[in-house]
Amino acid sequence: MNAPHHSLITASLITASLRAAGCVFAEDEADLILATADSPEAAARMVERRAAGLPLEHVLGWAEFCGLRIEVDPGVFVPRRRTEFLAARAVALARADDVVVDLCCGSGALGAVLAEAVAVELHAADIDPAAAACAVRNLAGRGTAHRGDLFEALPPRLRGTVRVLVANVPYVPTGEIALLPAEAREHEARVALDGGPDGLAVLRRVAAGAPQWLAPGGALLFETSVRQVPAALAAVRAVGLRPEVAEDEELDATVVVATKP
Repeated sequence: MNAPHHSLITASLITASLRAAGCVFAEDEADLILATADSPEAAARMVERRAAGLPLEHVLGWAEFCGLRIEVDPGVFVPRRRTEFLAARAVALARADDVVVDLCCGSGALGAVLAEAVAVELHAADIDPAAAACAVRNLAGRGTAHRGDLFEALPPRLRGTVRVLVANVPYVPTGEIALLPAEAREHEARVALDGGPDGLAVLRRVAAGAPQWLAPGGALLFETSVRQVPAALAAVRAVGLRPEVAEDEELDATVVVATKP
């Protein structure tokens, strides 16, 4: 049901309920709930779930990412706004008919943006069954989503052909998971957050396999934190890739682009 079908009083009550629950952007969230719900009863259930601490995107069932509406099921990693910088860098490298792979794809948001922008052969993979199922829907008509552990999930024929390999790897150190906001810590899959002791365990595994899957001149792109950059660069240099660092201060985003010679 669209927002005009709800009374202003209902909108005001929803806003008040969300504000009382600690939602900083209560009015905006109320508008999104009203625009998404197909009945007043559905809106009430959504408000209840949001007030209980569920991420707004899980309540709505979708997130906006680079202008696309991406379905996000309960428990699935919610695409972050800062990751739009990673998407933009990947799109800038992709050319028509390139083989593009989105590892640790979560909902498939990055892959969907790439396929929407450029006519590529897209493959995405995630080890989490809920995420892989979500990606199947988001990539329908755009590419193929696979369930499995990193490169093991991909068709063997792609080996040595990938031009753009984007991997939004988990990079939160295990010991810092407890410091994350409750929305992430309690409602997103741990496998999508936990990057091991120093946050780079999954990245190292991706980097180790990348040279065998990338075509000559192909690139691995991933997001990391500023403090992890030196160790991340060392990891990709160790496997023969040539890295460059790109930053976006507004989005507080740091991306490494590591190219195969």
